[in-house]
Amino acid sequence: MADTVATTSPGDDPSRRDFIHIAATAAAVGGAAAIAWPFIDQMNPSGDTLALSSIEFDLTKVQEGQQVVVKWRSKPVFVRYRTPKEIAEAVAGDHADLRDPATDESRHKPGKAQWLILIGVCTHLGCVPNFGQGDYGGWFCPCHGSQYDTSGRIRKGPAPKNLYLPDYTFLSDTKVKIG
Repeated sequence: MADTVATTSPGDDPSRRDFIHIAATAAAVGGAAAIAWPFIDQMNPSGDTLALSSIEFDLTKVQEGQQVVVKWRSKPVFVRYRTPKEIAEAVAGDHADLRDPATDESRHKPGKAQWLILIGVCTHLGCVPNFGQGDYGGWFCPCHGSQYDTSGRIRKGPAPKNLYLPDYTFLSDTKVKIG
């Protein structure tokens, strides 16, 4: 009988082959992660967007009967210091036939009827309404004629909804946080 001797060539070493497979797999995983990371990272909100997720506003800048427009999330926000006459007109409108029914009390924070904070975008097509025009003493959208009362409720025109209310809280008697 002939003795058979197992001969192996240097390319057939199992431990070397396993190492090459592991190294190639690790390089492929590292390459895939290096390519995928920029795509995943771009989904995070940018720093300037996070800064605008909420803003604080000093109410001492607004006099009675005046409105200030601040920018929040790229939208105008009306901060209105209503006069007693405007508040009375808004309360009187509670019983009117409203397209989007809401009482004046539901449009402001309890005990803060003088402060009305609204997103200043017409609910029809997104125009910015002007204050002090129209039949109801509130806001008037010059683009298509929507008219809002002194509580920001739609009273006339094509707009389907009242001016929206942002989330806001009073931090003190002179400071409000929107968002």
